[in-house]
Amino acid sequence: MNLYSNKQKWKIALLIFALLLVGASLFVSNRIVSKVALREKAKAKQWAGTINKRIELVKLTNNTFTELREKEREKMQLWIDATKEVSMATNLDGSQNYDFPLRIIGQNKDIPVIVLDDNRFISGSRNLGFDTSDIRAMHPNASKRELLQLFDDSLIVLADEWEKENPPFRIEIYEGLFMTYAYTDSKEITRLEKERDSLIQAFNNDLLNNKGLVPVLLVNSKTDEIIGTNVEKFDSKNSRSYLDDLKSQNPPITIDFNNGEKNKLYYGNSPELKQLQYFPYIQFTVIGLFALIGYLIFSTFRKAEQNQVWAGMAKETAHQLGTPLSSLMAWIQLLEAQGADEMATSEMQKDIIRLEKVTDRFSKIGSGAKLDSTDISQTVQNITTYLRPRISDKVDFTVELPEVPVTAKHNASLIEWVIENICKNAVDAMEAEGKLNVTLHGSPEWVHIDIKDTGKGIPSNQLKTIFSPGFSTKKRGWGLGLSLVRRIVKEYHKGRVFVLESQVGVGTTFRISIPADS
Repeated sequence: MNLYSNKQKWKIALLIFALLLVGASLFVSNRIVSKVALREKAKAKQWAGTINKRIELVKLTNNTFTELREKEREKMQLWIDATKEVSMATNLDGSQNYDFPLRIIGQNKDIPVIVLDDNRFISGSRNLGFDTSDIRAMHPNASKRELLQLFDDSLIVLADEWEKENPPFRIEIYEGLFMTYAYTDSKEITRLEKERDSLIQAFNNDLLNNKGLVPVLLVNSKTDEIIGTNVEKFDSKNSRSYLDDLKSQNPPITIDFNNGEKNKLYYGNSPELKQLQYFPYIQFTVIGLFALIGYLIFSTFRKAEQNQVWAGMAKETAHQLGTPLSSLMAWIQLLEAQGADEMATSEMQKDIIRLEKVTDRFSKIGSGAKLDSTDISQTVQNITTYLRPRISDKVDFTVELPEVPVTAKHNASLIEWVIENICKNAVDAMEAEGKLNVTLHGSPEWVHIDIKDTGKGIPSNQLKTIFSPGFSTKKRGWGLGLSLVRRIVKEYHKGRVFVLESQVGVGTTFRISIPADS
């Protein structure tokens, strides 16, 4: 009977079922994650499209600025040309008159203009948007002369700035006298620029405040410059590592600005998607821990119940054997009194002694065994002497014991039972023909008893199960012998029993290790 074999099959079946369940759950979770990832990618693409539209609008506005500036420069050119003509016409008599150029400039209602002579003195201005009253507000205690000087100084500084932005016009009013016309954008262009800047700022604010969008980085494809991002507390020093992280998560989206310039939008997974990706593994870890704790608890209860069953069975067996033993002893005494064959009564007496030893063994298992620090060599000698005549003559039974005593805390009766069980299994494995060797040797920490046979050997796939209750290779038997051996060695003597080596068709060596008496 091999109860453990069926138990092992159930374990394998449950393991396969659990793996299929985990696989199905991971498959469903991954499908959900994939769908969420596709939706986030669609949002990123939609946002990229919005960027493209806004940038196109900004570019259109910039083109409009360029056209307006060209028209304003053309208008300025017309004014300058008119000024030249008027100046030439009014200076034929040799007089110097600036009324006409200033009158032409006066027709300008939009473009701010500052006129300077060769000495960089202010000759006139138009459409500035401020006057001496603004200077007076900043310098309330200045005199009128100082106020005019401050005003002219401000215009000179302003003209220098304008000349950097737009090339000034320089014309010859009359021979040897040149005037410089510095100008800047009109109020209309300035207004449009503010609207464009507010549009760009709104784009950046939308990007930064869009909490529903995944983390994104808009990068210039040529310069690798970060154009925009919605990552809070973004550190430009670590931009490369962050960009590499986004590249590893998703391929970038290319944004074509329709003018040969292409930027790339790198985007990552949202925190919710990352949590969703790891959630199944966290879930299975928690379930696994719960199952493990439950298994340990139930295993402890089961082990305690098994201990009670073992102890109860042993006590009951010892009790049941006690009554017939007493009767047999009385019958032997009666036979001896009646003059029965002395040889028969002597053999019967040996069997009764043997039954008493068996009863004593079960009694000690049920009530707890007392360990004595004695020479274990004597224990091995006693049991092998008992087994020798009870084993087939075809078995070469040898025993190797050390010359010096080997002391260990043990219960002699139970250790004899262990050796007897393993030796009988070895004889059965050899089919009552072969070699059986029992060797005792010690080390500073352990005392080892090796039992070697030349039997069939144990397949490697059964080495971990031979000590389990119910395991047996015999057609008849409960498979409790080796389980009882391990229980006696491990629980009562705090030792170990295991297969030291085994080869199919060659033989097996069992090792019993008991802590040495320090």
